[in-house]
Amino acid sequence: MSDTIKYLLSEDQVPKVWYNILADLPEPLPPVIHPGTGQPIGPDDLAPLFPMALIGQEVSADREIEIPDPVRDVYRTWRPTPLHRARGLEKVLDTPAKIYYKYEGVSPAGSHKPNTAVAQAFYNKDSGVKRLSTETGAGQWGSALAFACAHFGLELDVFMVRVSFDQKPYRRAMMETFGARCVASPSEETQSGRAILAEHPDSAGSLGIAISEAVEVAAQSDDTKYALGSVLNHVLLHQTVVGQEAMLQMEMAGNWPDILVGCTGGGSNFSGLVCPFLGAKLRGGAGIRVVAVEPAACPSLTRGEYAYDFGDTSHLTPLVKMHTLGSTFVPPPFHAGGLRYHGMAPLVSHLKQLDLIEAKSYHQTECFAAGVQFARAEGIVPAPEANHAVKGAIDEALACKEAGIGRTILFNLCGHGHFDMQAYTDYFAGRLNDQSYAESELAMALSGLPSVAAE
Repeated sequence: MSDTIKYLLSEDQVPKVWYNILADLPEPLPPVIHPGTGQPIGPDDLAPLFPMALIGQEVSADREIEIPDPVRDVYRTWRPTPLHRARGLEKVLDTPAKIYYKYEGVSPAGSHKPNTAVAQAFYNKDSGVKRLSTETGAGQWGSALAFACAHFGLELDVFMVRVSFDQKPYRRAMMETFGARCVASPSEETQSGRAILAEHPDSAGSLGIAISEAVEVAAQSDDTKYALGSVLNHVLLHQTVVGQEAMLQMEMAGNWPDILVGCTGGGSNFSGLVCPFLGAKLRGGAGIRVVAVEPAACPSLTRGEYAYDFGDTSHLTPLVKMHTLGSTFVPPPFHAGGLRYHGMAPLVSHLKQLDLIEAKSYHQTECFAAGVQFARAEGIVPAPEANHAVKGAIDEALACKEAGIGRTILFNLCGHGHFDMQAYTDYFAGRLNDQSYAESELAMALSGLPSVAAE
C-alpha cells in the first residue's frame, strides 16, 4: 500500500465541457422508437419525463457541451478525483503490466453517480420542477440523486429494488439522511408495482421494474420529472468528466493506457472513462483495447440480443436498440445490485457492434476474490459492482505476465464498498454463492422482444 502513487489535478482543471462521442462515431445510433406509432420519437414525446435541456443533450451531435457554472461549483467539492498507480497490486501479481485506476469513491455518495445526479438536479430545478422520481439498484444512484436534490432543494422519491432494499439498509439510510423517500420495489404505490406483486408476491425486484414505477409516477404528476442514473445518452455524457480528467492524469504520469477496463450494468461509469479515450482514437490517436466487464448472472453484452426493446418491465418507455436480455427478464439476486439490469446503454451496445469494445462476464465470487486481493494491496475496499472491473484488470495484468509483455492498464474504480460490508462478510463466511439465471426464463423474455419495422 505504501507503494501506491497518486496523481492529482487542481480545482481549475475540472472539465469545463462534457464530451459527446456521437460526434466522432463512424455510424450514428439507431433512432429511438415510439412504441405506439413505430416512428422515431421527438422532443415532445420525452417532455413529460425530462426538462428540455436534458432532452437536447440526449439527441445532440455536438462534440462538446458546456458544463454550467453551478454544476462545476458542486463538482469542485470532490473533483478532480485522484488517479492511482497500483504498484502494490502490480507487486502482488508479479506482472510487468502497469496498472492505474481512476478512483470515483471520493464523492459525497461514494461513487461516480453524482457526476450526472448534480447535472440532472440542476437542469430540473432550473426548469421549475419541484420533485423527481427515480429508481436505484444497489443504492449508489439513489444516494447520489438524494445528495444532488438536497443541494438544489428538490423533493425525491426513490424506488429501490427489493433485494437491495433488504440487503443494503445503510444505503437506504443515506438517502433518507439527504431527505429522499425510499420505497421498496415492486411496491403497492403504482399500478406497475401492484401488477408485479399480484403475479409474484415475493418478487426480488429488478431495475426494469423499479424504472417502471418511477416513470409511472413522473408521467402522472405535473410537478414531477424522472431522473435516470445510467443507460441514456445524456447520463453517459455527464460521466465523461471521469475520462477527461484521466487523460490529463495519464499525461502527468508520462504514460498512456493500452487497455481500458470498466464494469458495466447500464453503462454510465464505463462510458465516462472510455468515451474520451475512444474519441481520441477515432480522431487518429493511439489505439487501445477496451474491455467491458459484466456479471455472469445478468450478461446483456455477452448473452443478450442486439434488438429494439423497452427499457422497463411494464413497457412505459420508448423502444431503444440495445443488447438486451428481454424487458421481462428478472435477474437472480446477487450483491452487485447496480449491475442487475436487463439491457445495456444503446451507446455502449453500438460501440460493441462497431467492434470498438469487447465484453467479458464473471461470477460474483471470483469478483469478490479480486476485490479482496485489491483491498489488501491498495487499501481501498471496492463496491461489489467495481469488483468486476478489478477482476477484469487483474486478468489483463496476468495475461501480460504470461505473455511477458508490459502493457499499461487503466480501470475505473467507480465506488467504495463501505456500505456493502455484509456482502464481504457473506463472502468470507462462504455464504456468497454464484447465481445462475434460468435459461428458460431468458428464452421466454427474448421471445417477447417487440417487432420494430425500423430494424
